[in-house]
Amino acid sequence: MPNRLAHETSPYLLQHADNPVDWWPWSAEAFEEARQRGVPVLLSVGYSSCHWCHVMAHESFEDQETADYLNAHFVNIKVDREERPDVDAVYMEAVQAATGQGGWPMTVFLTPDAEPFYFGTYFPPAPRHGMPSFRQVLEGVHSAWADRRDEVAEVAGKIARDLAGREISYGDTTVPGEEELAQALLGLTREYDAARGGFGGAPKFPPSMVIEFLLRHHARTGSEGALQMAGDTCERMARGGIYDQLGGGFARYSVDREWVVPHFEKMLYDNALLCRVYAHLWRTTGSDLARRVALETADFMVRELRTNEGGFASALDADSDDGTGKHVEGAYYVWTPRQLADVLGDEDAELAAQYFGVTEEGTFEEGASVLQLPQQEGVFDAERIESVKERLRRARAERPAPGRDDKVVAAWNGLAIAALAETGAYFDRPDLVEAALGAADLLVRLHLDERARLARTSKDGQVGVNAGVLEDYADVAEGFLALASVTGEGVWLEFAGFLLDHVLVRFVDEESGALYDTAADAEKLIRRPQDPTDSATPSGWSAAAGALLSYAAQTGAEPHRVAAERALGVVKALGPRAPRFIGWGLATAEALLDGPREVAVVGPADAPATRELHRTALLATAPGAVVAVGTPGSDELPLLADRPLVEGEPAAYVCRRFTCDAPVTDAGSLREKLVS
Repeated sequence: MPNRLAHETSPYLLQHADNPVDWWPWSAEAFEEARQRGVPVLLSVGYSSCHWCHVMAHESFEDQETADYLNAHFVNIKVDREERPDVDAVYMEAVQAATGQGGWPMTVFLTPDAEPFYFGTYFPPAPRHGMPSFRQVLEGVHSAWADRRDEVAEVAGKIARDLAGREISYGDTTVPGEEELAQALLGLTREYDAARGGFGGAPKFPPSMVIEFLLRHHARTGSEGALQMAGDTCERMARGGIYDQLGGGFARYSVDREWVVPHFEKMLYDNALLCRVYAHLWRTTGSDLARRVALETADFMVRELRTNEGGFASALDADSDDGTGKHVEGAYYVWTPRQLADVLGDEDAELAAQYFGVTEEGTFEEGASVLQLPQQEGVFDAERIESVKERLRRARAERPAPGRDDKVVAAWNGLAIAALAETGAYFDRPDLVEAALGAADLLVRLHLDERARLARTSKDGQVGVNAGVLEDYADVAEGFLALASVTGEGVWLEFAGFLLDHVLVRFVDEESGALYDTAADAEKLIRRPQDPTDSATPSGWSAAAGALLSYAAQTGAEPHRVAAERALGVVKALGPRAPRFIGWGLATAEALLDGPREVAVVGPADAPATRELHRTALLATAPGAVVAVGTPGSDELPLLADRPLVEGEPAAYVCRRFTCDAPVTDAGSLREKLVS
């Protein structure tokens, strides 16, 4: 009999709807039930493409005996961390403070007042590697609750008070300057892996936001070291197993330092951020590899993640059926020499093995290899390689595909909109711009209410009940701002403004300028989450600073610029100390130092000269430059006001810091104004 999750929109919660565990979604009613019954709450947090979440579900939550014990002694709440990042953030902070580490699945025991008192992540069905079994943990918690409840309540209260008191040190109220950004670059240089690209050791995550900072820093200062770190890291990732050499798109992270073996799940946010990074790298260097990877990643998102409603799904699973009915991580993506020969014949299989680094012993498990592009001598016949890739793609398509999480997350769709709009504009791919417009249209139609408040998720055209958090407002605004620059349609700037007005009113601390991850009127948790550090995605804080700054440049809105500058105070504090974890904040600081520049292009829409000036403006590497394009006298975008043609010719106007250069009518002159 299905439990209470059967009517949820989250694919992760729906995966647990038929568990014998009597799951509740996160709700006041669940905690009231715990209060009435006098039992603690088991909070289990995960997400649909999480490998160990599936493992623990199969071992414990699908087990009738374990479920009977859980149902008798606990109220059990299941949360999708992608739907409720606020709940996840608050309790993950408690887990990390208590255990020194975190991760998913997250397992937390709470009082009926939602105060945590015991923590963990994955627990096995039997004791192993020094870990107690899940049943031992449950029995221990039940015993403590039954026999020492006052002590448990005291511990829980202290933890909750400690968490509530952990307001972050906001740092300076002044913006970061040349010195802090130079120190951040030095810090990155120290952590850079010169042999393999990227930063730090294993596991290695794609440092997309740090690369954006490096590209902008190079554009502003000419630093060759910054450009080399960005370019070499992008090349190493694109040649590694973390990049899907047949289908495009990136896996979540590499388990090794060499980018060879990925954790195979593919997330929308990673691919959106990396698509944009490679497009920006191409814009800076003209690299053929960067162009190919940007386009292949964009095509992957549109082909495999676009939903019927025009939005983009959250993720593809790491696991899939290996052909025997068993779900195995990476089964869809890896190859043995035998499998290559079955598809290609011996001669082409030998070529493919050499080209993609497939070996007899394998680079993954059970003699299988992850396809990569190892650096090697010699020239390969491009036509023959393309034929090999096409045949392997067709053969792979016959394999059972990884599951897809069809949930549309507003923030991640905002990132995808920005990436697809820019990539489409750079490479003359109007279909990609159309895909961005389709996702933007879905967000406006479905996720925005009449007060321009944003819902976090939707699925199958049905909007979810969870309110948008700061990253949703900021990333969707970022996507809309990119669309406004690419299309010249003022409606996207207007929608960005509605969202950013909410940021100013509902997310900003008026006294300090600090930002909170949840709105002032959001559901009250044991603390109001607030995290300025960038991790897998830009923090809501950094993303809001960037979008506020761009919006101010487009409109001249002083409150938005002031809010962006105040928010960047935290970058002054953290940038020199922890540059790997505030990359988007540093990139935004680069834009502020450069102006950012404002470019208005006026001319008839169908005039080749207008299109050339517009394209030149979009290809500018000046950090954070904003672009408006339209016909003379248009009131579509504020930057176009009072910008006439020059002697009847289309013209471009470049301004920054309240000063404008003389207009230019040729692309070469405009290019010069955008690099000096």
